[in-house]
Amino acid sequence: MRGGTERVRGTEAVSSPGTGVHGTVADGFEPVRDAFVRNFAERGERGAAVTVYRDGRKVVDLWGGAKDVDGDPAAGDAPWERGTAQIIRSATKGVAAATLLLLHQRGELDLDAPVAAHWPEFKARGKDRALVRHLLAHRAGVPALDHPLTPAEALDPDLAAAVVAAQAPFWEPGADHGYHAQTYSWLIGETVRRVTGQAVGEWIAAEIARPLGLDLWVGLPDAEAARAGRVGGIEPPAPAGGLRVRPRRNVAEAYADPDSLTRRAYGAVTAATGGGELTRPDENDPAYRAAALPGANGIATAEGLARFYASLIGEVDGRGRLFTPETVDLARAEESAGPDRVLVVPTRFGLGYMLHGGASPLLAPGSFGHPGSGGALGFADPESGLAFGYVTNGMAKGVTADPRAQALVRALRTAAGRA
Repeated sequence: MRGGTERVRGTEAVSSPGTGVHGTVADGFEPVRDAFVRNFAERGERGAAVTVYRDGRKVVDLWGGAKDVDGDPAAGDAPWERGTAQIIRSATKGVAAATLLLLHQRGELDLDAPVAAHWPEFKARGKDRALVRHLLAHRAGVPALDHPLTPAEALDPDLAAAVVAAQAPFWEPGADHGYHAQTYSWLIGETVRRVTGQAVGEWIAAEIARPLGLDLWVGLPDAEAARAGRVGGIEPPAPAGGLRVRPRRNVAEAYADPDSLTRRAYGAVTAATGGGELTRPDENDPAYRAAALPGANGIATAEGLARFYASLIGEVDGRGRLFTPETVDLARAEESAGPDRVLVVPTRFGLGYMLHGGASPLLAPGSFGHPGSGGALGFADPESGLAFGYVTNGMAKGVTADPRAQALVRALRTAAGRA
């Protein structure tokens, strides 16, 4: 790897046909490059990219492997290129959270106002005291639906929002927290529409993505569809000795029990299989990708995801920052902590963002961001000025702490101490 590189203005231009990894790394950030290469060699990576900004300057920009999870560049299939984008699942939630925080920052939305002040139907069945901040902090009490949506119904924002509004809460809103894995899409999306009059995907494009030059979409336009690779499940290789890390018994039981809140939350959108299995919508379906589900189906490049987080905490390429320092403090002030009614393990949330902790280790205690089940991860760390984005086409089992993403975070922590 090192033998095929050259130094260019303080960066290392990486081009290694043997590994399929290409890009650039600034001096001091070589540990991230090395971890990225090892992900392909040791952790079952098929195709991926990672980008890191520091103080608004790109210091890591790497990509490699195949564009499609089932592809093989050596056999002539499309390789991952610098502009390849992938679905980022729940890492989209960090982008969605920015919509409400920006509206609050502009004086258009009060985080302590009842949701029903903007969305009157939402007060049904005891949700009249649910506040806007409860939506962001997973405290709204509606992580699951008594009548799950089919994939086709989930793509109808009016129908889905009406179902969520009519749902009885599973706990008194504000009294506890549990991850709103699927319903977050309509809780945030419908609130944005009621406040602004715009569909959430359109608002994100107009107010966040285009002004900042982000390759990031919630509702993929036809003109960009060819850039997005196919995703699919992967089974990472067993560690040395053949042992695998197994989930704790209570976590495994919660995911296996069809009556558990965990299973019901993840099954809020599911296709009937006849066997009781949970099934995701077809994430490679053009119709699914074109829809706007701000809790689940954003599509981004690693550069776009990292640039988004860099823009939350500072200027990038002379473009103004998204969040004021006060809004950054709001985003990462702890709102929810402790045992999560859905994820079962203890989790920590600010206003829409996961915070550094055991369930989702980030760079440092002040970091805030969001993972996507299967691998993707984006976050910012204001104290170090670092912003991180990782996307992959190989969706591993797991929700919040993918081994490939965590290897990159550990390497970045090492690099940050040196650079």
